[in-house]
Amino acid sequence: MTTELLHQMEGDKICFTALNRNDAAQIHKYASDKEVSRFIGWSLMESPDETIRHVEQMLKREAEGTHFYASVTEKYSRQIIGTAMIFNLDREAGHAEIGYVLSKSCWGKGFGTEVVELLKAFAFEVLELHKLHARVVEANTGSCSVLEKNGFVLEGRLKDYYFIEGRYYDGMFYGFIP
Repeated sequence: MTTELLHQMEGDKICFTALNRNDAAQIHKYASDKEVSRFIGWSLMESPDETIRHVEQMLKREAEGTHFYASVTEKYSRQIIGTAMIFNLDREAGHAEIGYVLSKSCWGKGFGTEVVELLKAFAFEVLELHKLHARVVEANTGSCSVLEKNGFVLEGRLKDYYFIEGRYYDGMFYGFIP
């Protein structure tokens, strides 16, 4: 029941829909883009079959209740433009981590801000959490900006936390308590 509520959320520009194996071709468009996958923690999806396996793994985690996933769908075109997630859920402590990935064509247009708004609403109104957090690669300034627009506060910097393409990056740890 709870997962279905996530998949019914909508904003002005986007709506969340259930992640579906049949949507792997649309997901592959952004999951196979090197620039998109560089800082998100997913490996670059080299083939459509690899993307299908990745979607199946996400569906398995969602069925086990350890993760919440939604396809981010552009409201009017009904095209899947990204993925939103809540994970590392600690029900006893009342906190979880959020993540999101959007097609490069959607960057800088307010879609990410709306994704985080919807994730916050779900986390606090439905899951009744106390706190959300997000970890971001320091070089992903767009994601840092999205979090800050949504009231997340930079709580810490984790030195050399990420090793990407032969280089270390600091991890930026953001938190939000309503």
